[in-house]
Amino acid sequence: MMVVMPEEWGSAGGRGVGASSLVSMSSGELPRGDRFDWYVELVRESIAPFSLRSVHAHGFEARVAAVDLGSVQIAHFVFESLHAARTLRHIRRGDPETYQLALVGGSPMSVSQCGNEAEVDTGSLVFFDTSHPLKAFVPDEHGWGCVTLLRIPKHAFPLPAGQADRVLSRRLTPDGVTGQVLCQYLTTIRDRAADLGAGERHRLGTIAVDLAAAFLSEHVDARHLQSPESRQQVLRAQIDFYIERNLGSMELTPAHVAAHHHISLRSLHRLFHARQETVAASIRRRRLERCRADLADLRLAEYPIAVLAAHWGFPAPAEFSRAFRTAYGLSPRAFRHRAASADAPCTARPAK
Repeated sequence: MMVVMPEEWGSAGGRGVGASSLVSMSSGELPRGDRFDWYVELVRESIAPFSLRSVHAHGFEARVAAVDLGSVQIAHFVFESLHAARTLRHIRRGDPETYQLALVGGSPMSVSQCGNEAEVDTGSLVFFDTSHPLKAFVPDEHGWGCVTLLRIPKHAFPLPAGQADRVLSRRLTPDGVTGQVLCQYLTTIRDRAADLGAGERHRLGTIAVDLAAAFLSEHVDARHLQSPESRQQVLRAQIDFYIERNLGSMELTPAHVAAHHHISLRSLHRLFHARQETVAASIRRRRLERCRADLADLRLAEYPIAVLAAHWGFPAPAEFSRAFRTAYGLSPRAFRHRAASADAPCTARPAK
């Protein structure tokens, strides 16, 4: 099985530490006999001390990429079959006192902690605590393991420990809106980590914690324990997710968004006030961004501009042309021509 890491993480084996606090590493550039020890040490440093064993220990293949979001970290692990165990001895030796929320994307994973045992399949999540013994196993017959891990310091997590312990080592399905938003959020940050600025990373880390707390609260019926600020962050993320999925609908108006989320229009505008962008302006900007991307896509060159615009919620060509020119400083036709020109790549940017 071949696993391809997202290009945004940088080259395999390299480090992208700096402005983006991005790290990308691979066992492939190490001598075969050193690879498993390297991975054991990497897990110790990035998660916690574990005992690891694998039938592929000699020549072990693994790739890891991580981005820091303030006190929070998102890491993506791709690895061959292995057994992992964290014992009381490991905990006494060193405990980072963190929670780990894992989104499983490859081979199913068997986990056990605090008397709970679960088989976690692709697309589901599982929650760990580094302060309790833990066992995990990724079998060989289903291909490589692939896990996107959200690492949260306990002191930064809003749920009380007693509530969090109730969902340890359980298969958590993201069936609801919050779960879907959380999964999309984690994978988007993972895949676009290189684009994040320093201030943006810290803000996104706070939102990630709030989303994780809201998701877990649903599984223990502890939503009343979330702070008002946390609930607002989650609601904003849910609204953003809904808007993104419905940009092509002509029914997507501020009033419709408010009604769908069972809040007043005034409350919706209050949620967006801190962004210094109205709800209507946010919808229009996102629609224009989709149109701009389609116009620059040579695979869509045969489609009339009016068809692409209507697909993203602009049924009137004249109105779309005016909005596009205002946003990007040139007409949709001129932009498409520039994007298609071999010696003049697409350079249109939002107009000042």
